[in-house]
Amino acid sequence: MTDKPVEISVVIPCLNEEKTIAACIRKAKTGFERAGLGGEVVVVDNGSTDASVEVARREGARVLFETRKGYGSALRRGIDEAYGKFIIMGDGDDTYDFSMADQFVAPLRQGCDLVMGSRFKGKILPGAMSWSHRYIGNPILSGILRLFFGGTVSDSHCGLRSFTKEAYARMNLHTTGMEFASEMVIHALKKKLKIAEIPITYYPRMGESKLSSIRDAWRHMRFMLLYSPGYVFLWPGLAIFITSFIAFARLLAGPVMLFGRPWDLHVMVFCSLFTLLGWQILHLGHAAKLFAHAIALEQDPATKKILDMITLERSLVTGLIFILAGTAGIGYIVYVWAQNNFGPLAQVKTGLFSLTLIVMGIQTIFTAFLASMLNIKYR
Repeated sequence: MTDKPVEISVVIPCLNEEKTIAACIRKAKTGFERAGLGGEVVVVDNGSTDASVEVARREGARVLFETRKGYGSALRRGIDEAYGKFIIMGDGDDTYDFSMADQFVAPLRQGCDLVMGSRFKGKILPGAMSWSHRYIGNPILSGILRLFFGGTVSDSHCGLRSFTKEAYARMNLHTTGMEFASEMVIHALKKKLKIAEIPITYYPRMGESKLSSIRDAWRHMRFMLLYSPGYVFLWPGLAIFITSFIAFARLLAGPVMLFGRPWDLHVMVFCSLFTLLGWQILHLGHAAKLFAHAIALEQDPATKKILDMITLERSLVTGLIFILAGTAGIGYIVYVWAQNNFGPLAQVKTGLFSLTLIVMGIQTIFTAFLASMLNIKYR
């Protein structure tokens, strides 16, 4: 699009944006001039039925066609075929100002890997964002992303962002829908890439919105949960197991007076069930962590060292210890029963505790084999 070698590629996914795509392309050209670098605009059509393609070509954009539906699919196609070493991505509905290309490239030239636009640190014009998205949806999703994955990104779902082609390759992104935006930030944080954030102005959308608030919010939330096995499995499992097991062991010694009434056998049954539930969730978390490291979703050396210590053999020994301890408890009940000439028996609590230990041991053994299967190395 200029006589200079292409260093900046602005990638715009497009679905029926004939009213706004020309303005986006013109603003991108202005940004190239401000940056003093050669640039191209790559418009990736994702099935438009209007004149978007013709308008984009008339304005000098390079048009690609992506038949696989989805925001992420279109962006991945455009980024893969972009010529520039600096990539700027943004929507084609004129809500973002592509003339800021120079501001988004400057931090990349200084060593940043990813530059995020922030609508909340900048300015949101009247009518650009609904009240629910501005004060509920986006803040909650961005807050959850910071809680799960760290970082200080204030607007994790802003569509205007830039990154280097090298950083994009390191992110190794796979999603095809709106969750592509979350995946990019999550991988950048997990792989310790250098992230900068700059304030932007968010403009009212022209034309029909492609967003589905509840569906897209759930897709982002679902993706974040699947990418954080610690929060999904380990912490809930640990909390359930420790609380239930402590209460279980205490009730084994006798009833507890609480709220003016005794709590005994019936509560102990619930404690047994929740102890087993927490133990199983912990094992699922272990398997999930192994899988996350196997596919390079997580690369924390400390966690990897702990996972390597939990070998199949050690887990089998642990499971057998639980089974033997439970079996010893059952043996004790039989011994007491025999001492009473196999008459009336009042060892329900001991029996419940022993059976719980046996089931925990069996869970440990079978989950150990599952975890070892996930840890098999293939060339």
